[in-house]
Amino acid sequence: MPNVALVGAGLIGRSWAVVFARAGFRVRLTDRDPAAREAAPGHIEAALRQLSAHGLVADVPGALARVSCHAALNEVVAGADLVQESGPETVEAKRALFAELDAFCPRETILASSTSAIVASLFTEGLPGRGRCLVAHPVNPPHLVPVVELCGAPWTDPAAISRARALYEAAGQVPVTVHREVEGFVLNRLQGALLSEAFRLVAEGVVSPEDLDKTVSEGLGLRWSFLGPFATIDLNAPGGVPDYAARYGGFYRRLAADPAPPQVWEAESLARIAAAWRGGPDPASQAERARRRDARLAALMAHKRAQS
Repeated sequence: MPNVALVGAGLIGRSWAVVFARAGFRVRLTDRDPAAREAAPGHIEAALRQLSAHGLVADVPGALARVSCHAALNEVVAGADLVQESGPETVEAKRALFAELDAFCPRETILASSTSAIVASLFTEGLPGRGRCLVAHPVNPPHLVPVVELCGAPWTDPAAISRARALYEAAGQVPVTVHREVEGFVLNRLQGALLSEAFRLVAEGVVSPEDLDKTVSEGLGLRWSFLGPFATIDLNAPGGVPDYAARYGGFYRRLAADPAPPQVWEAESLARIAAAWRGGPDPASQAERARRRDARLAALMAHKRAQS
C-alpha cells in the first residue's frame, strides 16, 4: 500500500485525497491554514459518498480511515512514496515549498506539483534532489476527471517519471507524458485556444455565451468525452486523418492565419462578454452548480467504466 503525502488541502489537495484513498493508498494531508485542515475531512467524505452512489467506491469508511490530517510538514512527508504539492500558484511559493520538501523527504520520494502552468525548472533548479521533481498537473476535480499531465524539467530523471506514472495508474488516474517543458502543458494550451476563440466570438456578437456553451456541451463535448481530436477526425473522412486534412485543410489553414488576438482577454472585450453573460442561465449558487457538475461527472465516469 503506497504512502502519499498531500501538501495543500484546498479544492485540488482534498480531491487528490479522494483519488488516492479510494485506490487503497495511505494518505497524509497537511495545510498551513488550520481551517483548511479542519474542513478537509468533511469535503473528502462528501466526495467519497457521491462516488459511492454511482458504484465508484465500495467502502467509504475504509477509504476515510486511510486519510489523516496533520499540522507538521515533516510529519506528513516522512516515508512517503509520492508527495503531491497543491500550494499557492506562484513561483516563489513553490520554490520555498520544494526546498522544504527536498530537505525533509528521503531521496527515493517523488516530488510532484499540481501546478496548472508553471514548469518545474522554474522552482527546482537549485535543489540537491532536483532529479526526482516533476509536474503532475491534474484537472479540477482530479477524482472525477482522471487525466494527469506528467512533465519533468530538463534534469528530471526519466525513472522518476516512470515511477510516478505507475503510481498514478495504480490510483486509477490516466497519466500522459509531456516530453518537454511548455507553459500551460498540453491541456491548458488546448483549453486556451478554445477559450480565446470563444471570447472573440462572443465579444464580436457572433453568438451568445449561452449558445456558445451549448455548442460545446451538446456538440464537441459529447464526442470529446470518448474520443480525442485525432480519433474524432479519423472517423470524419473515409480515408482517416490524411483524408480529413486533404478535404478540410484549406479551411483550417485560413482559420489558423486569423487567430483570436490577445485583446480578447483585455478589459473592453471582457466587459462585453460579462454584459452578455449576465451571470449565466443558471441562478443557483456556485456551490450548488459545482455539486451538480460533480454529480454529472461521477455519472459519466461510471458510464465510461461500464462501456470500457
